[in-house]
Amino acid sequence: MYAYISGKLTALHPTHIVVETSSGVGYEIQTPNSYRFQKHLDHTVKVYTSLIVREDAQLLYGFIDQEEKDMFLSLIKVTGIGPKSALAILAASSPNEVKRAIENENDAYLTQFPGIGKKTARQIVLDLKGKVVVTEEISEGLLNITTSQDDHYVQEALLALEALGYSKRELKKVEKAMQQQTFNDVDEAVKYGLKQLIS
Repeated sequence: MYAYISGKLTALHPTHIVVETSSGVGYEIQTPNSYRFQKHLDHTVKVYTSLIVREDAQLLYGFIDQEEKDMFLSLIKVTGIGPKSALAILAASSPNEVKRAIENENDAYLTQFPGIGKKTARQIVLDLKGKVVVTEEISEGLLNITTSQDDHYVQEALLALEALGYSKRELKKVEKAMQQQTFNDVDEAVKYGLKQLIS
């Protein structure tokens, strides 16, 4: 229904962003990692969207580009994969990395994400192999880490990771490692945490 929404990015939350259009309507948009949009805060942003209607809710999902949106739409067609699981996969990796795992039948890579067991990983491969196209090499993966700044970033990142489905027990294990790092922003802290969780 909505191909994309363009407007001012007014808020970032662990699970979603808020984009206010020129008509004054603020759209709450669920994203894989809301902090990827951090540099656009208080500026005009274009978010590629998909509306999913359930019996109890109408949820708008948003992505940084069309490729990420297409990967999300492919993933949620797989039996056993809901929007939350698809977001968790995309929060921790790029569409190309997921496509490579599918084409190489790398079930182990896919089972690293919360809510993805061996059976579901195999189903992803069976359903999507040959249907996704790996594009050019990634020059910098989404999980590449640069160092950054203070505990506020770590706490915000932990909230974002919890929203993706990681348990408090899992997060306790990575919190100590995260606190020994410095980060430039929350996005870097989230990426570092994800890297620790799936390694």
